[in-house]
Amino acid sequence: MNAPIQTLPLALEELPPALKRFCDPNGPAPGRMMAAKGLVPVRGHDQIIMLAQLAHDEAREVKDTALASLKALPRNVLEPACSAALPFQVLDFLASTFTNEALLGLLIANHATGSHTVERMARTASEMLAERIAVNEARLLQAPLIIEALYKNKNTRMSTADRLIDLAARNGLELSGIPAFKEHVEALQGQLIPEPSEEPLPQDAAFNDTLEMDADGEVIARDKVTGEEEVTKQFKPLSMQIADMSKAEKIRLAMVGSKGARMLLVRDNNRQVAYAAISSPQMTAPEAADVAKSKEVSEEILRYVGGKKDWIKSGEVKHNLVFNPKTPVGISMRFISHLRLDELRALARSRNVAAQIRSMANQWINRREKK
Repeated sequence: MNAPIQTLPLALEELPPALKRFCDPNGPAPGRMMAAKGLVPVRGHDQIIMLAQLAHDEAREVKDTALASLKALPRNVLEPACSAALPFQVLDFLASTFTNEALLGLLIANHATGSHTVERMARTASEMLAERIAVNEARLLQAPLIIEALYKNKNTRMSTADRLIDLAARNGLELSGIPAFKEHVEALQGQLIPEPSEEPLPQDAAFNDTLEMDADGEVIARDKVTGEEEVTKQFKPLSMQIADMSKAEKIRLAMVGSKGARMLLVRDNNRQVAYAAISSPQMTAPEAADVAKSKEVSEEILRYVGGKKDWIKSGEVKHNLVFNPKTPVGISMRFISHLRLDELRALARSRNVAAQIRSMANQWINRREKK
């Protein structure tokens, strides 16, 4: 098990000597408050460390004041600090406090910034910041969780995701946080992996168009100025856009796309694409219930649904599996005893299921009626 990551506040002995008297939790509160207001003779990087430390003070007033002072610092003070070899705990705090992309970009490029901090940033990074993270291959290979975080981030370009998967495969990494990692690696075999570029490639834009689309091709977008949601209709329905995708694009769309995309991809004729959709962390139990009812999915997919412990807690999932004629008999028979009496009677009358299923349903009906 990994050791817990040390966070602020730092131990007093870890602070620069000039800061100890201002940050001593056992020192006079008025002195700490003056320091929190920035009214003590501390400048430069030491001021950043001091305010970050005091932003974790036990006294609420000191804590809030220090945080406000830190946020009010001018850019010409913050930018050098974000590039400096400050304690990684302080840099982590800066990364969680500020949203300015110029500052975040400096933190990403800073070798003193902890990999756990970069991983957290990678989960929600903008396209520009994701690109900055993705070009540092040495850090990526040292901390593969960053690759997983970028892959799952919708803002990461599709071409960059391909490049990251290729990088991991060439260096013998196994990315267990990406369920369809091996499938994506196989999909890239023989493909030309694009080099990093300042501007997204045409296929990146096409992939982005599908991310928020539902099955009818509608996209819910939020206006960046007003914040209001607006439904727009794409020229091509989602099914047609998916049909034009490469296998690698379909596999990643299964991870980061909409429910509509997953419900189309799980029916894909390519078993690797279908597996990527059903194994996506975004797949929910209600979606799995719809999959369990579908006669357009493969037996392999239905077997996967029937073996997922979290999903088979749902009565609807079990019902749909048992009543689906495509479900392997062995899977269906596991759940017949979980059905209600009215469901058993309906199952016993159904001509869509195997004779074995109807026979077992009748057996359970007899048992229930004898009680």
